[in-house]
Amino acid sequence: MNKKKLLSLLAAAALAAGLLAGCGGTKTPDAPQDPAPAQNTPAENKTPEPAEDDGEDYTTGDASLDNPRNQDGIGEDELLVISFGTSYNDNRRLTIGAVEEAMELAFPDWSVRRAFTAQLIIDRLQRRDGEVIDNVGQALDRAVENGVKRLVIQPTHLMDGLEYNDVVNEAAQYADAFEAMAIGAPLLTSDEDFQIVAKVMAEAAAQYDDGKTAVCFMGHGTEAASNAVYAKMQQVMTGAGYANCFIGTVEAAPTLEDVLALVQAGGYERVVLQPMMIVSGDHANNDMAGDEEGTWKTVFENAGYEVECVLTGLGEYEAIQNLLTAHAQAAIDTLG
Repeated sequence: MNKKKLLSLLAAAALAAGLLAGCGGTKTPDAPQDPAPAQNTPAENKTPEPAEDDGEDYTTGDASLDNPRNQDGIGEDELLVISFGTSYNDNRRLTIGAVEEAMELAFPDWSVRRAFTAQLIIDRLQRRDGEVIDNVGQALDRAVENGVKRLVIQPTHLMDGLEYNDVVNEAAQYADAFEAMAIGAPLLTSDEDFQIVAKVMAEAAAQYDDGKTAVCFMGHGTEAASNAVYAKMQQVMTGAGYANCFIGTVEAAPTLEDVLALVQAGGYERVVLQPMMIVSGDHANNDMAGDEEGTWKTVFENAGYEVECVLTGLGEYEAIQNLLTAHAQAAIDTLG
Protein backbone atom coordinates (compact mmCIF):
# COMPACT_ATOMS: atom_id res chain seq x y z
CA MET A 1 0.00 0.00 0.00
CA ASN A 2 1.30 3.47 -0.88
CA LYS A 3 2.68 5.00 2.30
CA LYS A 4 1.25 8.48 1.68
CA LYS A 5 -2.24 7.14 1.03
CA LEU A 6 -2.13 4.84 4.05
CA LEU A 7 -1.04 7.71 6.29
CA SER A 8 -3.96 9.79 5.07
CA LEU A 9 -6.41 7.00 5.93
CA LEU A 10 -4.82 6.38 9.31
CA ALA A 11 -4.82 10.08 10.12
CA ALA A 12 -8.61 10.11 10.08
CA ALA A 13 -8.74 6.96 12.19
CA ALA A 14 -6.36 8.55 14.67
CA LEU A 15 -8.56 11.65 14.74
CA ALA A 16 -11.61 9.54 15.58
CA ALA A 17 -9.67 7.69 18.28
CA GLY A 18 -8.50 10.97 19.75
CA LEU A 19 -12.04 12.31 19.85
CA LEU A 20 -13.29 9.13 21.49
CA ALA A 21 -10.61 9.41 24.17
CA GLY A 22 -12.38 12.58 25.29
CA CYS A 23 -15.36 10.46 26.41
CA GLY A 24 -13.74 9.83 29.76
CA GLY A 25 -11.08 7.23 29.13
CA THR A 26 -9.22 5.09 26.67
CA LYS A 27 -11.26 3.63 23.86
CA THR A 28 -12.44 0.12 24.69
CA PRO A 29 -11.93 -2.31 21.81
CA ASP A 30 -14.91 -4.02 20.28
CA ALA A 31 -15.87 -7.49 21.39
CA PRO A 32 -14.22 -10.30 19.38
CA GLN A 33 -15.46 -10.49 15.83
CA ASP A 34 -15.39 -13.19 13.21
CA PRO A 35 -12.07 -13.28 11.36
CA ALA A 36 -11.77 -10.49 8.83
CA PRO A 37 -12.26 -11.50 5.19
CA ALA A 38 -9.23 -11.87 2.97
CA GLN A 39 -7.98 -8.54 1.69
CA ASN A 40 -9.24 -9.04 -1.83
CA THR A 41 -12.55 -10.75 -1.07
CA PRO A 42 -15.17 -9.26 -3.45
CA ALA A 43 -17.99 -7.50 -1.64
CA GLU A 44 -20.60 -9.68 -3.33
CA ASN A 45 -19.01 -12.83 -1.86
CA LYS A 46 -19.20 -11.63 1.73
CA THR A 47 -21.86 -13.03 4.05
CA PRO A 48 -24.81 -10.61 3.88
CA GLU A 49 -25.84 -8.75 7.01
CA PRO A 50 -29.29 -9.40 8.47
CA ALA A 51 -31.76 -7.05 6.84
CA GLU A 52 -33.84 -4.80 9.04
CA ASP A 53 -37.06 -5.89 7.35
CA ASP A 54 -36.61 -9.29 5.75
CA GLY A 55 -40.32 -10.03 5.66
CA GLU A 56 -43.30 -9.37 3.45
CA ASP A 57 -43.28 -6.54 0.94
CA TYR A 58 -45.29 -3.48 1.90
CA THR A 59 -45.66 0.14 0.92
CA THR A 60 -43.54 2.63 2.87
CA GLY A 61 -43.78 5.71 0.67
CA ASP A 62 -42.79 6.82 -2.80
CA ALA A 63 -39.28 5.59 -3.66
CA SER A 64 -39.13 7.89 -6.68
CA LEU A 65 -38.78 10.89 -4.34
CA ASP A 66 -35.49 9.50 -3.03
CA ASN A 67 -32.12 10.18 -4.64
CA PRO A 68 -29.90 7.04 -4.66
CA ARG A 69 -26.85 9.23 -5.43
CA ASN A 70 -25.15 6.71 -7.70
CA GLN A 71 -24.48 9.04 -10.61
CA ASP A 72 -21.22 8.93 -12.57
CA GLY A 73 -19.06 11.72 -14.01
CA ILE A 74 -18.68 13.35 -10.61
CA GLY A 75 -15.21 14.93 -10.62
CA GLU A 76 -12.09 14.27 -8.57
CA ASP A 77 -13.44 14.87 -5.03
CA GLU A 78 -16.08 12.53 -3.60
CA LEU A 79 -17.81 12.42 -0.21
CA LEU A 80 -19.29 8.95 0.22
CA VAL A 81 -22.00 8.76 2.90
CA ILE A 82 -22.36 5.18 4.15
CA SER A 83 -25.43 4.03 6.09
CA PHE A 84 -26.87 0.70 7.16
CA GLY A 85 -29.94 1.57 5.10
CA THR A 86 -33.69 1.20 5.34
CA SER A 87 -36.44 0.06 2.99
CA TYR A 88 -38.87 2.59 4.51
CA ASN A 89 -38.92 4.95 1.56
CA ASP A 90 -40.29 8.09 3.19
CA ASN A 91 -38.08 7.82 6.25
CA ARG A 92 -35.01 7.07 4.13
CA ARG A 93 -35.55 10.37 2.34
CA LEU A 94 -36.22 12.26 5.59
CA THR A 95 -33.18 10.87 7.43
CA ILE A 96 -30.37 9.49 5.29
CA GLY A 97 -31.38 11.70 2.38
CA ALA A 98 -31.51 14.76 4.63
CA VAL A 99 -28.01 14.04 5.98
CA GLU A 100 -26.70 13.73 2.43
CA GLU A 101 -28.41 16.98 1.39
CA ALA A 102 -26.87 18.79 4.37
CA MET A 103 -23.44 17.65 3.23
CA GLU A 104 -24.11 18.75 -0.33
CA LEU A 105 -24.89 22.23 0.98
CA ALA A 106 -21.84 22.27 3.24
CA PHE A 107 -19.41 20.96 0.63
CA PRO A 108 -20.45 22.29 -2.79
CA ASP A 109 -17.07 21.34 -4.30
CA TRP A 110 -17.48 17.69 -3.33
CA SER A 111 -19.74 15.14 -5.03
CA VAL A 112 -21.87 13.43 -2.39
CA ARG A 113 -22.63 9.79 -3.05
CA ARG A 114 -24.43 7.02 -1.13
CA ALA A 115 -23.75 3.42 -0.08
CA PHE A 116 -25.61 1.02 2.20
CA THR A 117 -24.04 -1.83 4.15
CA ALA A 118 -27.17 -4.03 4.32
CA GLN A 119 -27.25 -6.04 1.08
CA LEU A 120 -30.68 -7.51 1.78
CA ILE A 121 -32.14 -4.01 2.00
CA ILE A 122 -30.41 -3.05 -1.26
CA ASP A 123 -31.85 -6.15 -2.94
CA ARG A 124 -35.33 -5.49 -1.54
CA LEU A 125 -35.37 -1.90 -2.81
CA GLN A 126 -34.32 -2.94 -6.28
CA ARG A 127 -36.87 -5.76 -6.41
CA ARG A 128 -39.75 -3.87 -4.86
CA ASP A 129 -39.20 -0.30 -6.06
CA GLY A 130 -36.65 -0.48 -8.85
CA GLU A 131 -34.28 1.74 -6.86
CA VAL A 132 -30.59 0.89 -7.27
CA ILE A 133 -28.33 1.72 -4.31
CA ASP A 134 -24.67 0.73 -4.17
CA ASN A 135 -23.21 -1.45 -1.48
CA VAL A 136 -19.84 -0.34 -0.09
CA GLY A 137 -17.76 -2.31 -2.59
CA GLN A 138 -19.83 -1.10 -5.55
CA ALA A 139 -19.58 2.50 -4.38
CA LEU A 140 -15.80 2.26 -4.00
CA ASP A 141 -15.49 0.62 -7.43
CA ARG A 142 -17.66 3.39 -8.87
CA ALA A 143 -15.38 6.01 -7.35
CA VAL A 144 -12.35 4.33 -8.94
CA GLU A 145 -14.07 4.15 -12.34
CA ASN A 146 -15.05 7.82 -12.06
CA GLY A 147 -11.43 8.83 -11.58
CA VAL A 148 -11.91 10.16 -8.06
CA LYS A 149 -8.61 11.32 -6.56
CA ARG A 150 -9.67 12.41 -3.07
CA LEU A 151 -12.25 10.27 -1.27
CA VAL A 152 -13.80 11.06 2.09
CA ILE A 153 -16.09 8.48 3.66
CA GLN A 154 -18.62 9.61 6.28
CA PRO A 155 -20.61 6.81 7.92
CA THR A 156 -23.89 7.65 9.63
CA HIS A 157 -23.40 4.91 12.23
CA LEU A 158 -24.21 5.78 15.82
CA MET A 159 -20.99 4.38 17.27
CA ASP A 160 -17.53 2.98 16.59
CA GLY A 161 -18.84 -0.58 16.55
CA LEU A 162 -18.75 -3.69 14.38
CA GLU A 163 -20.42 -2.17 11.31
CA TYR A 164 -18.32 1.01 11.44
CA ASN A 165 -15.15 -1.07 11.63
CA ASP A 166 -16.32 -3.22 8.71
CA VAL A 167 -16.53 -0.03 6.65
CA VAL A 168 -13.03 1.02 7.73
CA ASN A 169 -11.61 -2.41 6.86
CA GLU A 170 -13.27 -2.58 3.45
CA ALA A 171 -12.20 0.96 2.56
CA ALA A 172 -8.60 0.16 3.50
CA GLN A 173 -8.48 -2.33 0.64
CA TYR A 174 -8.96 0.58 -1.80
CA ALA A 175 -6.42 2.99 -0.31
CA ASP A 176 -4.03 2.54 -3.26
CA ALA A 177 -6.78 3.51 -5.70
CA PHE A 178 -6.90 7.16 -4.58
CA GLU A 179 -4.39 9.92 -4.00
CA ALA A 180 -5.90 10.51 -0.57
CA MET A 181 -8.61 8.92 1.56
CA ALA A 182 -10.06 9.74 4.98
CA ILE A 183 -12.91 8.34 7.09
CA GLY A 184 -15.07 10.47 9.36
CA ALA A 185 -15.98 9.58 12.95
CA PRO A 186 -19.37 8.04 13.87
CA LEU A 187 -22.11 10.15 15.42
CA LEU A 188 -21.28 9.55 19.10
CA THR A 189 -17.53 10.00 19.46
CA SER A 190 -16.55 12.94 21.69
CA ASP A 191 -18.09 14.24 24.90
CA GLU A 192 -19.39 17.18 22.90
CA ASP A 193 -21.14 14.76 20.52
CA PHE A 194 -23.00 13.19 23.44
CA GLN A 195 -24.04 16.61 24.72
CA ILE A 196 -25.35 17.66 21.30
CA VAL A 197 -27.31 14.45 20.73
CA ALA A 198 -28.66 14.46 24.29
CA LYS A 199 -29.94 17.99 23.76
CA VAL A 200 -31.64 16.97 20.50
CA MET A 201 -33.36 14.04 22.22
CA ALA A 202 -34.34 16.13 25.26
CA GLU A 203 -35.80 18.91 23.10
CA ALA A 204 -37.83 16.32 21.22
CA ALA A 205 -39.17 15.15 24.59
CA ALA A 206 -39.66 18.60 26.13
CA GLN A 207 -43.36 18.80 25.32
CA TYR A 208 -43.94 15.71 27.48
CA ASP A 209 -42.18 17.05 30.58
CA ASP A 210 -45.31 17.28 32.71
CA GLY A 211 -44.21 15.20 35.68
CA LYS A 212 -46.44 12.31 34.63
CA THR A 213 -44.88 11.21 31.32
CA ALA A 214 -41.76 9.11 30.77
CA VAL A 215 -40.00 9.35 27.39
CA CYS A 216 -38.24 6.12 26.45
CA PHE A 217 -35.74 6.04 23.60
CA MET A 218 -35.09 2.71 21.89
CA GLY A 219 -31.62 2.03 20.48
CA HIS A 220 -30.52 -1.03 18.55
CA GLY A 221 -27.80 -2.38 20.84
CA THR A 222 -24.73 -4.45 19.95
CA GLU A 223 -22.63 -7.27 21.39
CA ALA A 224 -19.56 -5.08 20.97
CA ALA A 225 -18.07 -3.06 23.82
CA SER A 226 -19.25 0.07 22.01
CA ASN A 227 -22.73 -0.74 23.37
CA ALA A 228 -21.57 1.36 26.34
CA VAL A 229 -22.70 4.47 24.43
CA TYR A 230 -26.27 3.81 25.61
CA ALA A 231 -25.37 3.80 29.29
CA LYS A 232 -23.21 6.88 28.74
CA MET A 233 -26.08 8.69 27.01
CA GLN A 234 -28.34 7.84 29.95
CA GLN A 235 -25.76 9.33 32.31
CA VAL A 236 -25.47 12.46 30.19
CA MET A 237 -29.23 12.98 30.04
CA THR A 238 -29.76 12.30 33.73
CA GLY A 239 -26.87 14.58 34.62
CA ALA A 240 -28.36 17.36 32.51
CA GLY A 241 -31.61 17.14 34.45
CA TYR A 242 -33.70 15.21 31.93
CA ALA A 243 -35.06 12.97 34.67
CA ASN A 244 -38.01 11.62 32.67
CA CYS A 245 -35.87 10.36 29.76
CA PHE A 246 -34.83 6.71 29.66
CA ILE A 247 -32.75 4.73 27.16
CA GLY A 248 -32.89 1.04 26.28
CA THR A 249 -32.02 -1.25 23.39
CA VAL A 250 -33.63 -3.97 21.31
CA GLU A 251 -30.75 -6.44 21.36
CA ALA A 252 -28.48 -5.57 24.29
CA ALA A 253 -28.43 -3.62 27.55
CA PRO A 254 -30.18 -1.67 28.92
CA THR A 255 -33.08 -3.99 28.09
CA LEU A 256 -36.76 -3.20 27.76
CA GLU A 257 -37.22 -4.76 31.20
CA ASP A 258 -34.60 -2.38 32.63
CA VAL A 259 -36.41 0.62 31.17
CA LEU A 260 -39.81 -0.59 32.37
CA ALA A 261 -38.45 -0.95 35.90
CA LEU A 262 -37.11 2.62 35.87
CA VAL A 263 -40.43 3.98 34.60
CA GLN A 264 -42.34 2.07 37.28
CA ALA A 265 -39.97 3.32 39.99
CA GLY A 266 -40.56 6.89 38.84
CA GLY A 267 -44.31 6.67 39.31
CA TYR A 268 -45.12 7.81 35.77
CA GLU A 269 -48.60 7.41 34.28
CA ARG A 270 -47.91 7.78 30.58
CA VAL A 271 -45.11 6.65 28.22
CA VAL A 272 -43.84 8.14 24.96
CA LEU A 273 -41.62 5.92 22.79
CA GLN A 274 -39.06 7.24 20.30
CA PRO A 275 -36.20 5.59 18.37
CA MET A 276 -32.59 6.39 19.23
CA MET A 277 -31.59 5.48 15.68
CA ILE A 278 -30.66 7.48 12.61
CA VAL A 279 -33.68 6.08 10.75
CA SER A 280 -37.15 5.13 11.88
CA GLY A 281 -37.28 1.83 10.05
CA ASP A 282 -38.27 -1.73 10.88
CA HIS A 283 -37.10 -1.72 14.50
CA ALA A 284 -38.96 1.52 15.27
CA ASN A 285 -42.13 0.57 13.42
CA ASN A 286 -42.30 -3.05 14.56
CA ASP A 287 -40.15 -3.76 17.64
CA MET A 288 -41.04 -0.44 19.22
CA ALA A 289 -44.44 0.65 17.89
CA GLY A 290 -45.88 -2.65 16.67
CA ASP A 291 -49.07 -4.14 18.06
CA GLU A 292 -47.74 -7.69 18.39
CA GLU A 293 -47.07 -9.20 21.79
CA GLY A 294 -43.63 -8.37 23.15
CA THR A 295 -43.11 -5.01 21.45
CA TRP A 296 -42.18 -2.00 23.55
CA LYS A 297 -45.64 -0.58 22.96
CA THR A 298 -47.55 -3.66 24.09
CA VAL A 299 -45.27 -4.35 27.06
CA PHE A 300 -45.89 -0.85 28.44
CA GLU A 301 -49.60 -1.06 27.65
CA ASN A 302 -49.85 -4.39 29.45
CA ALA A 303 -48.14 -2.75 32.41
CA GLY A 304 -50.98 -0.24 32.57
CA TYR A 305 -49.51 2.76 30.73
CA GLU A 306 -51.04 4.96 28.07
CA VAL A 307 -48.50 4.81 25.22
CA GLU A 308 -47.71 7.21 22.39
CA CYS A 309 -45.18 6.32 19.67
CA VAL A 310 -43.17 9.03 17.87
CA LEU A 311 -41.64 7.62 14.68
CA THR A 312 -38.94 10.22 14.09
CA GLY A 313 -35.40 9.03 13.31
CA LEU A 314 -32.46 11.04 14.65
CA GLY A 315 -31.44 11.82 11.07
CA GLU A 316 -34.48 14.08 10.70
CA TYR A 317 -33.10 16.60 13.17
CA GLU A 318 -31.01 19.43 11.75
CA ALA A 319 -28.55 19.34 14.67
CA ILE A 320 -27.79 15.67 13.93
CA GLN A 321 -27.27 16.44 10.24
CA ASN A 322 -24.92 19.27 11.23
CA LEU A 323 -22.98 17.04 13.63
CA LEU A 324 -22.33 14.40 10.98
CA THR A 325 -21.37 17.19 8.59
CA ALA A 326 -18.86 18.45 11.16
CA HIS A 327 -17.35 14.98 11.36
CA ALA A 328 -17.02 14.93 7.58
CA GLN A 329 -15.32 18.33 7.73
CA ALA A 330 -12.83 17.01 10.27
CA ALA A 331 -12.03 14.12 7.91
CA ILE A 332 -11.61 16.51 4.96
CA ASP A 333 -9.25 18.62 7.07
CA THR A 334 -6.90 15.65 7.51
CA LEU A 335 -6.29 15.63 3.76
CA GLY A 336 -4.56 19.01 3.93
